[in-house]
Amino acid sequence: MSSILIKSATIVNENKQFVGDLLLKDGLIERIDSNIDVQADQTINAEGLHLFPGCIDDQVHFREPGLTHKADIRTESRAAVAGGITSFMEMPNTVPNTLTQELLQQKYDIASRNSLANYSFFMGASNDNIEEVLKTDTQNVCGVKVFMGSSTGNMLVDNPTTLENIFSKSPMLVAVHCEDEATIKTNLAYYKGLLADNIPVTLHPKIRSEEACYLSSSMAVELAKKHNTRLHILHISTEKETHLFSNNIALKDKRITAEACVHHLWFTDKDYETKGNFIKWNPAVKTEADRDGILKAVLDGRIDVIATDHAPHTLEEKSQPYLQAPSGGPLVQHALPAILELYHHGKITLEQVAEKMAHNVAICFQVDRRGYVREGYWADLVLVDLNNPWNVNKSNILYKCGWSPFEGDTFRSKIMHTLVSGNLVYSNGSIIEGKSGIRLNFNRI
Repeated sequence: MSSILIKSATIVNENKQFVGDLLLKDGLIERIDSNIDVQADQTINAEGLHLFPGCIDDQVHFREPGLTHKADIRTESRAAVAGGITSFMEMPNTVPNTLTQELLQQKYDIASRNSLANYSFFMGASNDNIEEVLKTDTQNVCGVKVFMGSSTGNMLVDNPTTLENIFSKSPMLVAVHCEDEATIKTNLAYYKGLLADNIPVTLHPKIRSEEACYLSSSMAVELAKKHNTRLHILHISTEKETHLFSNNIALKDKRITAEACVHHLWFTDKDYETKGNFIKWNPAVKTEADRDGILKAVLDGRIDVIATDHAPHTLEEKSQPYLQAPSGGPLVQHALPAILELYHHGKITLEQVAEKMAHNVAICFQVDRRGYVREGYWADLVLVDLNNPWNVNKSNILYKCGWSPFEGDTFRSKIMHTLVSGNLVYSNGSIIEGKSGIRLNFNRI
């Protein structure tokens, strides 16, 4: 049985901070105390460092199988742990799309060999695979993913009967990408009529507009209320959508929850002028008022979690003209440092960072014994130096695609150590090879 002793950390957990020691044994947190004086196989001096529960990212695209020229589970899980993300939930729009139980299992098999972080994979829904969706095991699969907006291959779900079936019959949480396809097509046709194929990226938030997002999100909320579905709406991008959600009941009792992504909390439409396609996401980065409204909803509890929607593409793909350049960007390595930068600007507390990036994700998905610094829980932990500035540049980017929308930015907080299921996997700038993450389990009745 291996053991690690962490000494003198400032622990950020469950709405408080305190200095203490942690003893980790066999992957679990065995003891938390003000002073633990025992011999361990390894000791980490955490004096001056803040210890957070490892972040759980409920929305990533690691591109394997089928799109591994952009990314793969091995490379992106390493970038994730370097950024303090110890567990991820990956989306089904790989190639082939994850629309059968067999294809879903294949992804778990790859992760069991190659992932440095803990992992789970969404089962994908299409217009014609409801029987496969209903076979999904609620105890070891994070959820069902529905694209209520344009996506890869056969994954756009726009059949009203299919949506009724999914929302009424799904055995578990339904996570949705909400953009109204008809509205987007109308907007795109309008700008093509004006500009032909010379549409600038600055019009991306006009094409994938507030109206497109709100129409789809409000429809999803209506369906969920009709069928009492456990609904989770991903990457809210407009202030208007935040009013669809409630903060007057405990999170564990909510049937409808929502997620904000790092890029929608950081960038605005003004940044298209300098960042171009490198901040082209779906849903689009929108106005400063939208960014500020989303943060307000995160802080007051209408939006429950912060995630990344990590979705890398190659530099060559992103360097194409607007209409050809794919949407998405890499974020897992820089998500926690970026949100901690908001802390340095007085916009969020450290306790809220732990809540939105770890505690609440565990509650929303009913993750078994993760997301908190508690005795008896898995030792998924990240140690951060809040005053160790560093610059994002190509020499320290770990994504397979080799770029970041944060290139050139300086973050004040630096990830020093990351532990996944009790294993030290990242320390002082280096990945520690030889260990693998494990499959997430879920406590669902």
